[in-house]
Amino acid sequence: MVPPALAAAGVNARGRQRAKMKIPTIRDHLDGERRVAGLLKLSRAIDYMNDRFGVIANWLVLFACLISAGNAVSRYLFSESSNAWLEVQWYMFAGMVLLGGPYTLKVNEHVRVDLVYSAVSERTRIWIDIIGCLLFLLPICLILVYFTWPWFVDSWRINETSSNAGGLIRWPVKLLLPVGFALMALQGISELIKRVEALIHHHRLQFEYEKPLQ
Repeated sequence: MVPPALAAAGVNARGRQRAKMKIPTIRDHLDGERRVAGLLKLSRAIDYMNDRFGVIANWLVLFACLISAGNAVSRYLFSESSNAWLEVQWYMFAGMVLLGGPYTLKVNEHVRVDLVYSAVSERTRIWIDIIGCLLFLLPICLILVYFTWPWFVDSWRINETSSNAGGLIRWPVKLLLPVGFALMALQGISELIKRVEALIHHHRLQFEYEKPLQ
């Protein structure tokens, strides 16, 4: 028979152990759900913003084609041309790539070097995307923002212009660099949120990966 003093000591020890162990409650679960909902709201806001920049990138494709055609007609029919018309085309091309890139990431249409991605399960693909985002996408985007922002600031401060006759000012196109990489980093955060949420709640992502034609 266990002496009453020892029994009481054992009860107290178990009580202290339970006090140290935090048992999840319904309130903790609701708090976690609210945090997830807040992160998903942030993700939707980022997606919406990059959707709008994607529309701008699409229009830049049309404008660049029209300017290119108009410049060619002017040069061959009227012998009139300008370096500004040539430069504005590659300004627009920079806008297509840097503003359209985050939207392309959102819809999962970037070109992949597909070695194993198409052969694994969706859950494994999610893990690949999470690791790739954390180790490669976000660090590279932050490094590029860090290095391209001073480049734009210097150009804007001296009001840098093209060295070509009739050329354009340079700082607007240099501004596209940090802005584009910042938007890409934000979209990476959005994709990270969606994948972690899908991993936790076993949801399917809204897009389907298209295996490249061989």
